[in-house]
Amino acid sequence: MSLARRMRFTRAASVAGAIALAGVAGMMTGGTTDAQANRAMVTQASDGNATPPSGSPAGPLAYSCGVPPAQAERGRGQAAGGRGQPPVFPSGQYPVKLPAVSLLGAPNDLPNPYQPGVDWGQLPAGRKWGSTASVTTAPDGTIWVADRCGNSGAGGSTCTGASESVNPLFQFDTSGKLLKTFGAGLFVSPHKLSVDRDGYLWVADNGGHQVFKLGQDGKVLLTIGKKGVVGSGMDEFDAPTDVAIAPNGDIFVGDGHTGGGTATGNARVVKFDKNGKFIKTWGKKGMGPGEFDVIHTLAFDSRGRLFVGDRQNNRIQIFDQDGKFIAQWFQFGRPSGMYIDRRTDTIYVADSESRDGRTNTGQFALSQTGYGYSLGTRRGIRIGSARDGSVKSIIADPCPYPYPAASSLAEGVTVDFEGNVYGADFLMDVRKFVKK
Repeated sequence: MSLARRMRFTRAASVAGAIALAGVAGMMTGGTTDAQANRAMVTQASDGNATPPSGSPAGPLAYSCGVPPAQAERGRGQAAGGRGQPPVFPSGQYPVKLPAVSLLGAPNDLPNPYQPGVDWGQLPAGRKWGSTASVTTAPDGTIWVADRCGNSGAGGSTCTGASESVNPLFQFDTSGKLLKTFGAGLFVSPHKLSVDRDGYLWVADNGGHQVFKLGQDGKVLLTIGKKGVVGSGMDEFDAPTDVAIAPNGDIFVGDGHTGGGTATGNARVVKFDKNGKFIKTWGKKGMGPGEFDVIHTLAFDSRGRLFVGDRQNNRIQIFDQDGKFIAQWFQFGRPSGMYIDRRTDTIYVADSESRDGRTNTGQFALSQTGYGYSLGTRRGIRIGSARDGSVKSIIADPCPYPYPAASSLAEGVTVDFEGNVYGADFLMDVRKFVKK
């Protein structure tokens, strides 16, 4: 089967393609007050006219909440829906509200100990953030980000063609100062990047169906998978999403992103030794314990347990390193990104996709069930304990319910040594959340 045909999971057509011409507002790091930040996001969810301020690294979709401009124009000022159209309600007056706890048990009404996020990262001249699902903290305290070469989309070929000369990997200090950037021409469409305890970089390229190990100079040290080849063999992937490295160096790959909510595509964890030799695999498409549907993120806790973000099933599954099922958790929402601070086993889970079928744009833009369906769940970053599963707080998505599009706020998440949180957005931004 061709590479293009297998890329049906990509949201470039369903989201980015619909809003490619949107003009939306960004925020400059340190240049916007907390109140202004929240108001800007909520207002622009129904406005869609402003442009990012000068100096902001945010891409053009960063504050759209995913609202296509045509929908915003049709919906603005519309008090009641026409034939076949839903009504549009003024901000804050939508009659259906999120419950205190979602139907799957994710708490919505939790305290937020962080200030509103601000755009972050000093990018090279002329460069803006593209879609990203990846931000992570290295052992030396620096922050690494992988984006899609300045483009909007997921999967497909965001870093090829005219974008093949664009660097997708970045290292920053915590102030946002750029330390280095590289990676041009290496990837088809990078999904997530992780850094192991020795400082090596691991990139899951779900466009090219490969996994890479790189040094911090950008040199490729190991490649697993065959470029452009989709399969379920010992050295094949179907849109791998993330890599986690065990303390002994064993490599765990989440495979794959294709076919969410359907019966197609790989749905497994693949384990290799530190040299890339195949050891085992477990999982299949399904909803039972040890079954998966779009593994989107991986992380180890301090005990060496593997946490698997089983996104389409709206849960985290926990395994030992041999694939033995330990537990499943629904209380952290729909996991697009996950980071565990192993010093304290604090877990940060980014939910960028939970939704029902409602919108407040005057259009039926989302299906009433199917992909992304997680009834009554607030989007945002939930923070809790990887030891006992308790959820303590949430950095709520400022985009208003009902969510207008398939993804908003962070798909990737990390925390620095001072406890500040960073989120990587599919809608073309990286934000920093400073403790109050």
